[in-house]
Amino acid sequence: MIRIERLLAAALVVASLGAQAVDQRYDPKGLARYDVSYVRCEAKFPEMKDHRDDAYLSLWRATVTPKSAAKLAEVRASAPYKAEHQVASRHAAGASDPEAAKALERQCRGLWGEMKRMPKPAQ
Repeated sequence: MIRIERLLAAALVVASLGAQAVDQRYDPKGLARYDVSYVRCEAKFPEMKDHRDDAYLSLWRATVTPKSAAKLAEVRASAPYKAEHQVASRHAAGASDPEAAKALERQCRGLWGEMKRMPKPAQ
């Protein structure tokens, strides 16, 4: 009987860790920093235009669904997102040295590569 209780406790811990991991993709601060960087990527690489959510969710090995798009829109409308977006925008404006530009280019190419690796949804 004690063994079953231990197994149930372990299953509960694993399930709660999985639930926390799912919530991470909708972190307002992380999403705000990502969005600021993605705008800079779009300016540098026009082929990335209009693929912001696809690229973001590909980092989580997820695809855009109506539910995920609505959740991202909800997070983008929140006060923590807007506050972090302002902070990240100010920080990005100050990062204009050549090393920062090289790092941004590497990150953009890596992000685009990750998105291209994701399987296409069946239509």
